[in-house]
Amino acid sequence: MQIGFIGTGVMGTGIVSNLLQAGQKVVVYNRTKAHAQTVLAAGATWAETPKDVAAQADVVMTMVGYPSDVEEVYTGDNGIFAGIKPGSIVVDMTTSTPSLAVKLTKLAHDHNVQALDAPVSGGDVGAKNATLTVMVGGDKSAYDHLLPVFQQLGQRVAYFGDAGKGQHTKMANQIMIAGTMTGLTEMLVYAKAAGLDLPQVLATLSSGGADNWSMDNYVPRILKDDYTPGFFAKHFLKDLRIALQEADKMDLDLPATKQAKLLYEAMVDDFGLGNDGTQGLIKTYEQK
Repeated sequence: MQIGFIGTGVMGTGIVSNLLQAGQKVVVYNRTKAHAQTVLAAGATWAETPKDVAAQADVVMTMVGYPSDVEEVYTGDNGIFAGIKPGSIVVDMTTSTPSLAVKLTKLAHDHNVQALDAPVSGGDVGAKNATLTVMVGGDKSAYDHLLPVFQQLGQRVAYFGDAGKGQHTKMANQIMIAGTMTGLTEMLVYAKAAGLDLPQVLATLSSGGADNWSMDNYVPRILKDDYTPGFFAKHFLKDLRIALQEADKMDLDLPATKQAKLLYEAMVDDFGLGNDGTQGLIKTYEQK
C-alpha cells in the first residue's frame, strides 16, 4: 500500500514517522518543504503538489490547519481530486467542520473514491508515541480496510457512523478539553497566589479526583515556562468556534464552552499568542 500524507506540521510529522516505522511507504507534501525534512530523512518521499501525492497513492491522508486549507488541498487546481485514482481512499485527519466532511465525501464518491473523516486527539505526545485516539466517520468499508493502519497511529480507534460523525466526536472532545484547560490554568493561578508549592500541588492533584490528561501533560510544561505547541492555541480557538457553531445548529447552549472561547480569543487575538501551545492561556492571567 502506498500512503500519501499532506501536512507535516507538529502532528503530521509524528504520524508519518510512525507510519514509516511500521514499514509503510509514504509520499508527502507540505506547503513549506523545510518542515518535511524530518520525515524525508526518515524515508518518506517528496511530491511537489497534493495532486502529485494523490496520483501516486492508494490512500491519501491530510492533516492541515483550517477548514479553508482542507478545501483547497482537496479541490484546488493542484488538489487531491485533480490527481486521485479511482478506487483510492481519502482520509482527512484535520479537525474541521462536519459539513465539509460531508461535502468532501460526496466529491470523493463522484471520483469513485471512498472517504473518511478521522480527526485525532492526544496532541504532539500522542502523535509521537502512537497513542492517539482516532475518531472516524465516513465509508465503513474504507474504515475496515484502514483499521490496521489507524492502529499503527493510536491506542484507541472508533467508528461513529457516516460522513461528519468523526468530526462531531472531535467537537465533543474539544468541548471537554476546554473545561480541563481553563480548570488547570485557574488551579495554578489560585495555587500560586496562595503560596503553595506548585510541583507538590501537581503531584497531589494528579493522584486524586482532579486528575486529567491536560493537567498531567501541560502543567509540567508551564512549570518549566515551556509554551511550545503540542497543539496551537490558534487551532484550538478554531475548534471551539466550530463546536459552538455546530451547537447552535442543534439549538444547544454551551455557556462554559462559550467562556472558554472568549478566554482563548483574548489569548490569540488580544495578546497575540496564537502560535503558543494551548497551555499559554496562563500568560493572559499573568498580564491582567
